[in-house]
Amino acid sequence: MTAKLDNALGLYKEGIRDGNARAALDKYLGDRYTQHSTGVADGKEGFLAFFEPFLARNPVRDIEVVRAIEDGSYVFCHAAQTLGGTTKWVTTDLFDTDAEDRIVEHWDTIAPGGTRSPSGHTQTDGATKVTDLERTAANKAKVAEFAVVVLQVGDYGRAGEFISADTYIQHNSLIADGLKAFRELAEAGKTVSYQKVHRLIGQGNFVVTFGEGNLAGTPLAVFDIYRLADGQIVEHWDNMEPISAPDEANNGGKF
Repeated sequence: MTAKLDNALGLYKEGIRDGNARAALDKYLGDRYTQHSTGVADGKEGFLAFFEPFLARNPVRDIEVVRAIEDGSYVFCHAAQTLGGTTKWVTTDLFDTDAEDRIVEHWDTIAPGGTRSPSGHTQTDGATKVTDLERTAANKAKVAEFAVVVLQVGDYGRAGEFISADTYIQHNSLIADGLKAFRELAEAGKTVSYQKVHRLIGQGNFVVTFGEGNLAGTPLAVFDIYRLADGQIVEHWDNMEPISAPDEANNGGKF
């Protein structure tokens, strides 16, 4: 585990799960903290103004970071949270770090948890091990092309060039496993229409995109997590959050 990954996990676990927010900020942040989380202002004081009342309201907290990858200065975490022992959330977080591996910027989405796909998968279960490091660049290129050709242009007939027809595991709560189920729902206009991918990072067999889309008229910030094998997408998770109005963001916005 690298220092930048240690710092991201430390902020998550020590600062939020364990409730030591101020000490964690001093320990893990760099000389700035630019924030894109809805309702949270920039800087340490912005973080504390949001999270100290949050921690007081939710004294019983459990956070499990299920999978994490890093790419250059970026660290991505996919986490399952439970508040009060019953209320479940899924969070996806992207951190940027400085030359000393300390956190300087943060993007996220948070959505209700506790759902399963039609094929029975949860929002966070599945493969977690990072492998195939030598394929990182090729896998990133494959997902970048998929994001443009299929998700943005909407050429669903070409989805089979990117998604494994036989082994595609889907964690979206509306979509069953397999290429056919994805294509049918997408062609019916029931999936997110993507406008732009703002960030793309990858490590080995995992690639993550952070994009801007629209579903049934609602603008969304969307993280998509892809696992690849032999050059094909074989597993997919996503997490999305409506984009708030600028006056509600309390910072520079989701992106």
